[in-house]
Amino acid sequence: MHREITPIFDSRKVVLQQSQRSITPFGGISVFFEYLGKLGYAQKIAEHMPFQLKSPNAIDPARTFTAFIVSVLVGARRFAHTGLFRIDKTLHTLMGIVRFPNDDTIRNLFKRFTEAHVYSFYDPLWRWMLERVPQRSEGYTLDLDSTVFERYGKQQGALKGYNPKKRGRPSHHPLLAVLAEAHFVLHGWLRSGNCASARGAVEFLKEVVALLGDRHRIRLVRSDSGFFEDKLLSFLESVHWPYIVVARLTYSVKKELQHIDNWRELDPNYAVGEFRKKLFGWAAERRFVVVRERLRDKSSPGRKLFDIPDYTFRVLVTSRSDEPEEIWREYNQRGDVENRIAELKHDLGADDFCMHEFFPTEAVFRAILLLFNLLSDFQRVIGLTNYRRPATLRVTVFLCGAILGRAGHQQVVHMSADGGGLKRRILFFEKILSNVFPTSPKLASEPI
Repeated sequence: MHREITPIFDSRKVVLQQSQRSITPFGGISVFFEYLGKLGYAQKIAEHMPFQLKSPNAIDPARTFTAFIVSVLVGARRFAHTGLFRIDKTLHTLMGIVRFPNDDTIRNLFKRFTEAHVYSFYDPLWRWMLERVPQRSEGYTLDLDSTVFERYGKQQGALKGYNPKKRGRPSHHPLLAVLAEAHFVLHGWLRSGNCASARGAVEFLKEVVALLGDRHRIRLVRSDSGFFEDKLLSFLESVHWPYIVVARLTYSVKKELQHIDNWRELDPNYAVGEFRKKLFGWAAERRFVVVRERLRDKSSPGRKLFDIPDYTFRVLVTSRSDEPEEIWREYNQRGDVENRIAELKHDLGADDFCMHEFFPTEAVFRAILLLFNLLSDFQRVIGLTNYRRPATLRVTVFLCGAILGRAGHQQVVHMSADGGGLKRRILFFEKILSNVFPTSPKLASEPI
């Protein structure tokens, strides 16, 4: 069977023929699979998977779960997309599986998850991954943020709430905590769409404290004005985590702004000031840092006051004692957490996978967060000096044509030199094989 076509910019015919050999566009994903093997991923997933299927024809739940995250890794954005990879025999060979689950099998696995299953499965996996996060003597910065997952149809927890792009559209409102320097999602909750940003934030952070234990120190917590409330700030003070939080411009805060006289000019356009204030209902007085910017164009990020029309203001509440400009600079770096949220949505489809029941949807969400953390650690292991987003890894590392063949009784995957082939990735394999994967302290042998 063959067919001739005419190229766009050439009159010479090109013959198309069908091949019986299995071909995959993702031969480079073998590097990631090698990393998962060295990490002991399959054993960890099987150890904590809360379900065991007794049917002789059933696919092992650990393999079904892995098939889902691999599908997301190579570009699936719907459950239906995962079924497309059932025909990729080369990918199956690289994974070491004979049967690739269809989309209904993957859905049925997540449908089994209840609230208790979500906790019992993912909590130990997060503790395991936290052991992979490098130690920092100065500690990590924790960025607290929320986002909006727009939903279509009728799903549990999809309610009308804050939705800046599509007002009135039902949504979920996830809460995330990210270790900024490690590009690591420390914790994530899926919440109903009508939740305010700070709703449940204290309970959420209590789980974060429990996850961290003594592994890592938090040097600073940053969040936007959605988390400006006394209950949250009091909790951060009780666990001795320094914080910088954007203050909402309430009547009391605006009144204090108008009474600041000791502005310190940083340059012709910027000045800083500060004041201390115990707001109504607060348990303690706190320090407020103010950045005043001369109004030059409409791009200024601050807020205007009617009584002082020539300036915009940014107000931060903090427990730190640094100079106001240092507080401002520290907070401005928080913008990177928006990149992590964008990567989860645009690169890994975190907001596209949704089921009718709430906790199965949260289980899917947490699976994508786990994949994100695996990719972050993978980059450190293979020696990439600069962080790369998942979509970039997909194109530069995982995308490589490969053909499945045999050499005697051994299966061979021939990687195309056009995509850099094995030669381009051999250093990654060597890095993985030479990497020392730490053993949990509780499993370490006692000194003789």
